[in-house]
Amino acid sequence: MSHTSEFLSSAQARARWMRVDTAQLLKRFFFCERALLVSEASWIPAIAPLEIKTGLARFIWQSAETADALRKRVFELRFPSRLMEEQGADHALIEVFSAVKDSPSVPAFLLSMAEVFLPALRDSFQEYLEASDSIADGPTHRFLSLALSEIAEQISAFEKWGESSLATCPEFRESTLAWKQAMAKHLSDIGGVGVGPSSSATAAGPLPGAKPYAIPDNPARDSRFWPCRFYWPDVVDPTYPYGEGFQLQLRSAISHLNEVWAIENGGLMLSAFAEILPWEWVHDAARWTYDESRHCRMGYERLMAWGLNPAEIPLGTYIYCSSSGEDPIYRLGMLYFFETKNIRHKPTRTQLFHSYGDSLSEHDMDFDWADETMHAGYGKHWLKELLSTRGEDPEAYDQVRYHCEKLVSTYVSSATPAEVSDLKKVASSLIAKAKRQMK
Repeated sequence: MSHTSEFLSSAQARARWMRVDTAQLLKRFFFCERALLVSEASWIPAIAPLEIKTGLARFIWQSAETADALRKRVFELRFPSRLMEEQGADHALIEVFSAVKDSPSVPAFLLSMAEVFLPALRDSFQEYLEASDSIADGPTHRFLSLALSEIAEQISAFEKWGESSLATCPEFRESTLAWKQAMAKHLSDIGGVGVGPSSSATAAGPLPGAKPYAIPDNPARDSRFWPCRFYWPDVVDPTYPYGEGFQLQLRSAISHLNEVWAIENGGLMLSAFAEILPWEWVHDAARWTYDESRHCRMGYERLMAWGLNPAEIPLGTYIYCSSSGEDPIYRLGMLYFFETKNIRHKPTRTQLFHSYGDSLSEHDMDFDWADETMHAGYGKHWLKELLSTRGEDPEAYDQVRYHCEKLVSTYVSSATPAEVSDLKKVASSLIAKAKRQMK
């Protein structure tokens, strides 16, 4: 018997989710992205290869941009509600995503990202795009499509990094496999990410093999470079000239390369305060960390273009180590200190490089200046916010900066005569080789 209706009707798949249902799924995606990028940030200092440090920083920034777009879209769909900072029924899922931070080793971290968590996000984003309405939810389709292409690149990179790490540390192969399997099972047991209703499963607590994360006292360094604490003689000897002409070109590139410490501090401060400061902090810190990775790559690219051998190039640790064991606020303070300390020199050096005909150094320093101007604003704003959150005087932010200056000075004073002598020999050899390259 046929049924007639006095109303027009057209059953279409695109009407599957109403806006509140859509907002709930996008909120789930937001918290998954957020959990992964916070863990990635914390692992930067523990991983040695420069390619991975800088690559992680870029992926953190990409994920922060995706998460920010998700968050804004949730607010649009839930208007006028501005409630977001709660995981709700997805709490167990987010706990599993956050557990990657406690990976037992570098290979275990890299390969669980490559083979468990990023594929879970990729598949869920793809499923969402296929099942949702590209008309009503067009804005989401745009940024999730971009996110899918970025995740594909991330998975490929993490796979390569993980296998390379295992080749270097084969003793971790068995524990890495066990960790990946445990993470995959745990994620499956609570229903994965998906686009269905939230799982009713509860968090299962620490996973077997988990190693509680701890900030490394000393950062891992790429073995291709000359290992040291202090990367140029003028750091430990005030009578040693910063340099002019080609020596300034060389010194500037060395300094840019050694901003690897800033990538590491950026990651640590992002993760240290992710649960204390609002989302805007995570978003800004992700950009700050990414910017520092670009500066590091600038120096590396210039040094390689000049035909210099990484084994002869100093890659130091002193700025990172100056704040080891201190309150993480001094990781943030250290970046603020060096940004505000050095920014005044950038325009002059840009002009000098122009006069030398060194368009690449000029170009890099010009962009660096723009970044650091923004970073100085980040530093002041977030130091004040953090102090206020702690119930302290927000106007005391400069006291944090002064303490960082003291920490650096104290650490520099620990340089031994042998260290200084060796550093000067390496610097002299590098200057001599650079000079020969000009002929």
